[in-house]
Amino acid sequence: MKYLKQIIIAVLILEARLVLWRFKPKIIAVVGSVGKTSTKDAIYTALKDVFYIRKNQKSLNSEIGAPLTILGLENAWKSPLLWAKNIFLGILQLFKRTYPAWLVLEVGADHPGDIHRLARWLKPDVVVVTAMPDIPVHVEFFESPEALIAEDLAVISYMKKDGVLVINADEPRTPKVIEESKVKTITYGSAERADVRFDSQTIVYDTVGGVSVPTGVSCKVAYNGSTVPISLHGVLGVTHIYPVVAALATGLSQQVPFLSMTQALAQHQPPRGRMNIIEGKNGSTIIDDSYNASPVAVERALETLAVVETQGNKIAILGDMLEIGSYTAAEHKRIGTYVVALGINYLVTIGLRSEYTAQTAIAAGMDPEHVFSVRTSEEAIDVINPILKQGDIVLVKGSQSIRAEKVVVAIMEHPEDRKQLLIRQETAWEHR
Repeated sequence: MKYLKQIIIAVLILEARLVLWRFKPKIIAVVGSVGKTSTKDAIYTALKDVFYIRKNQKSLNSEIGAPLTILGLENAWKSPLLWAKNIFLGILQLFKRTYPAWLVLEVGADHPGDIHRLARWLKPDVVVVTAMPDIPVHVEFFESPEALIAEDLAVISYMKKDGVLVINADEPRTPKVIEESKVKTITYGSAERADVRFDSQTIVYDTVGGVSVPTGVSCKVAYNGSTVPISLHGVLGVTHIYPVVAALATGLSQQVPFLSMTQALAQHQPPRGRMNIIEGKNGSTIIDDSYNASPVAVERALETLAVVETQGNKIAILGDMLEIGSYTAAEHKRIGTYVVALGINYLVTIGLRSEYTAQTAIAAGMDPEHVFSVRTSEEAIDVINPILKQGDIVLVKGSQSIRAEKVVVAIMEHPEDRKQLLIRQETAWEHR
């Protein structure tokens, strides 16, 4: 099966390279440890009314994700018959008359060499760098965090000669990256030095059943003397502000009018499982961040939970943070301390590694009766149901294999809408 997979990937990559050679689309490659999917989706929203553009679906960013997107094909999962069909359809792409002028591709590094193998034939026109945290996800497969970050940034060296680097100005490593890359650059972020800068981030509220509930987030974005407001409905956190500002910077690098992009982004629908606001049972509100978890992402999610105004309790349901290797114990313990420092009222942890988080939270002064440590998402459901009441805000977050979205399904007011609102609701995930 392993060799069959390698053959399928090799054939699809060959077909994808032939399609790129034939149609010569411009390519935007999005890299970084946090926020790639949200950034990719925001770029697509900002540019889709200006260019004929295609994006990769969901978070399909591996060595198979890029060729599938280039060929306009779906993931066939474990079906040999559907993969054979994909190969046939891939050949047909070469004979089409029209093709997107732009491709926006999320590019991820799970292991050393991943970016190099992909970027050397993609040769992007624009590289967008999101976040470069000290402890990035997948770091357990690399010698050090610096080695993983270097792998992500390797894509810059494969850009076309007239390519543009779009990079987060708030990252401490950014000045060095810009200096060493020696390419045309446009920066984004909240720092004064950012070319496209945001500030005045605020949470938007509405009154439902006599209770104030969060409904979205807004900010102001400034560029070249112009300042415009941006509002996003149904999501919370700065994790959604950065992708929007990155999208604006990307469009500006290609001379797309600033105001037209802000108007397009007013209708932007961020991806599921990333700080999405969902109506919960008993008059509660869920912040669904169940897609994945890494130290910096958990920090940001907790910070958002801490500042949301509520008349009830603030409850954090946190699953294991996987693929951080030797940093596992220390980072889970640090999160436990952070939960207490932020004043979170209840903590539920899911998974063996997250027991460190629960133990540290108690040691840091959290009421032991408000801390629950369980092994599975199903057990977490039994814990949270008796606690939940009107006005509570519940953050749900965990690495993919924790399947924290199961908790969201169990405590959402309208579980019949789960396929429209939550991640991993496809048939292929039902028995995984």
